[in-house]
Amino acid sequence: MKLFTPLILPNGETIPNRIAKAAMEENMADAEHAPSDALLHLYRTWADGEAGLLLTGNVMVDARAMTGPGGVVLEEDRHLDRFARWAEVARSKGAQVWMQINHPGRQMAAALGQATVAPSAVALELGSLSNGFAVPREMTATDIAEVQRRFVATARLAERAGFTGVQIHAAHGYLLSQFLSPLSNRRNDAWGGSLENRVRLLLEIVRGVRAAVASGFAVSVKLNSADFQRGGFSPQDAQAVIGMLAPLGVDLVELSGGSYEAPAMTGDARDGRTLAREAYFLEFARDIAATATMPLMVTGGIRRREIAEQVIDSGIDMAGIATALSINPYLPREWRAGHSPAPALRPITWKNKALAAPALLAAAKYQMARLSRGKPTEPNVSPAWALFVSQAEMLFRARRYRRWMARRSVASLQ
Repeated sequence: MKLFTPLILPNGETIPNRIAKAAMEENMADAEHAPSDALLHLYRTWADGEAGLLLTGNVMVDARAMTGPGGVVLEEDRHLDRFARWAEVARSKGAQVWMQINHPGRQMAAALGQATVAPSAVALELGSLSNGFAVPREMTATDIAEVQRRFVATARLAERAGFTGVQIHAAHGYLLSQFLSPLSNRRNDAWGGSLENRVRLLLEIVRGVRAAVASGFAVSVKLNSADFQRGGFSPQDAQAVIGMLAPLGVDLVELSGGSYEAPAMTGDARDGRTLAREAYFLEFARDIAATATMPLMVTGGIRRREIAEQVIDSGIDMAGIATALSINPYLPREWRAGHSPAPALRPITWKNKALAAPALLAAAKYQMARLSRGKPTEPNVSPAWALFVSQAEMLFRARRYRRWMARRSVASLQ
């Protein structure tokens, strides 16, 4: 298939081409943690770039559980008009627009002042940065049931707002990924041990969401092809999970990889495997595609048209692009016109991998911030400067978030 051929999903809906703007964490919520004007401007720009599918950055299902202090939260309909405007802007040029819904589990910064939960009380191992994350509390059966309910409720609200689908985030070391990995899930009950038990929460959430939304509303999953940590979630596990998802009405699975501990999504693996410089996870996806019955998408490092075409030619249905679209939001439109830009950020050669990964993400976020203000991007920005700017912004937003949560606590007591 060609890069600009439409993709018909299992639900009968169509994605106009095979290029997806993969999720990136924007951290551009307003003071009430609803979509800000800056976020809307950013998605209008991406809509103008004519990718067939736009996946939002993390939308949190629980205000107490944030991947970042500027994250958007959708747990009630109070600001649904802002979400409707977001969907309208993003869909303005015909793209499918799916909301990525997520819970961080233990991957929530201690600076946000909230207690963290996880499948087991296992702390993150990030060397000198480990103290930035609290040891999580092991989730009870009541906690697990509440998380299931929240994912379903957020998906239902996303549909009401006009989004055309949701992506359930079960990758990158967040909560559902923590349940899948034997390194972070050490439970000995129905939610831990065997892979069938570790995948139970993801399957229950998918079933709940599929039952709560219309048949034409897309339900997708983001899944690690591997954790890239010894003893963690493996490619064989991923293949088995995709087989379990197959009968549940999943319209697409995006394959990525890694976590905060092993940030393979930035090209770094902790388990010794070397990742290709572009299309990091294509090798794993090819093996999985041999048995998958739903469309697959691969994200990770794609920035050249020929690589995106190679992904599609190899039997993968969608090519997910993240960082390159933070630099050049019009990339799909330019590729369609016959041009071949290959946007890239300034290389980071730091030996400290624990700092290099967040610096790379900060450099991409720096580009998104400029786009949201209508300014041209600066792909050659110093990674150190981008990280400094990002950290300063996060400190400001963390203080604002803590004040917002304090007001919510007072209001709930009145």
